[in-house]
Amino acid sequence: MTSLDRTGAAADPRTGGPRRRRAGGRNFRGAPLPLLVPALIGLAFLVLPLLALLVRTPWSDLPDQLTSASVWQALRLSLLCATAATAVSLVIGVPLAWLLARVEFPGRGVVRALVTLPLVLPPVVGGVALLSALGRNGVVGQWLDSWFGITLPFTTAGVVVAEAFVAMPFLVISVEGTLRAADPRFEEAATTLGASRFTAFRRVTLPLIAPGIAAGAVLAWARALGEFGATITFAGNFPGRTQTMPLAVYLALQSDPEAAIALSLVLLAVSIAVLAGLRDRWMTAS
Repeated sequence: MTSLDRTGAAADPRTGGPRRRRAGGRNFRGAPLPLLVPALIGLAFLVLPLLALLVRTPWSDLPDQLTSASVWQALRLSLLCATAATAVSLVIGVPLAWLLARVEFPGRGVVRALVTLPLVLPPVVGGVALLSALGRNGVVGQWLDSWFGITLPFTTAGVVVAEAFVAMPFLVISVEGTLRAADPRFEEAATTLGASRFTAFRRVTLPLIAPGIAAGAVLAWARALGEFGATITFAGNFPGRTQTMPLAVYLALQSDPEAAIALSLVLLAVSIAVLAGLRDRWMTAS
């Protein structure tokens, strides 16, 4: 039998206080019209282009479009480069996230702003910046070329570098947020028992933040797979060497729009798969 508080409202059996109503339980009838109309317009604005892509997809010719040698070449290169870029992001991004979350140092806010800058930086500008830094005549690239004979622009390695540049901030933000939510007392307890800070990070912290690392890696991989601007600026558009799926879509759009739609459908399916894979984490966070 439900108890009542002094005001006559139903009491929460766990706390004894008034039962709180959960937000978001109203239906469309309770939504104010000035909010409902623009909300539906915004939903249509986001969903309509995706539906149009499905409507215009040449379903009868889709198997032939997707089994062509050029498509498989671009898809294979995209998967390879996106995976390599994610691996690079994990190796250097996880320690960077730990540094931002666990270490106090002057200018940490500035460093965090610089790390997240590629999220808002136009990708073409990122490509120009990479050319200025790692190009053959770049600030660092000239020494890589003269000392080690390493040339990154317009190579497959250049694609990996461009994709890692734009994708790593997604990983860093995700891992840093997970680290801030994790209780640092577990690490402190490990260090008091004689473990070094690196051992505590490897044996205690990493297992705790593994879900955040996985989510960040998936987001970084998806972002790398869809990268266009920095890739075409820094690595070019050479079939079999630097032409990834987004570049193949752009090239096909100029000569064969149906092929461009078919390629776009593949990237759309990958994006949906990423969202489905991260759904449980989002539901837990909410």
